Amino acid sequence: MADAKETTVIGPDTHIKGDMSFDSTARIMGNFEGRITAKGDLQITDTATCKASVEATKVQVDGMVDGNVTARDRVELSSKARLKGDVVATRLIVAEGASFVGHCTVGPEAAKAIKSAGGGGSLSTGDNGEAHPEPKVVIPQRAEPAGRR
Repeated sequence: MADAKETTVIGPDTHIKGDMSFDSTARIMGNFEGRITAKGDLQITDTATCKASVEATKVQVDGMVDGNVTARDRVELSSKARLKGDVVATRLIVAEGASFVGHCTVGPEAAKAIKSAGGGGSLSTGDNGEAHPEPKVVIPQRAEPAGRR
């Protein structure tokens, strides 16, 4: 019988290319290229390099990720994290020293978008085939002083 706290570990000397899915949690310590889907949590350690789209309940990044990240709960970027891609999550935690290049959709609205899309977030596909969140731009309205028209 499988333990609820079972963790799949991809070792530091491992290189994987393709799609991976996990029913529980996973820890990536090596190199991965492709797509990762986890029903539980995913940790990308400081020795890991992932060129992948990532989806999990919670994503903790200590290493390098080049790809979009979707988390049903939260994304945590440690001080050693290097993330190049878009983030969709209910919560985003970024430590001082982390590097993040991309767009983010964070908060209760992001959680609703993730749930309504069946776990995949409100992601569209760009010209290069990679998924990215639909941009949402809010421009604050500037009030004119009284008496001016």
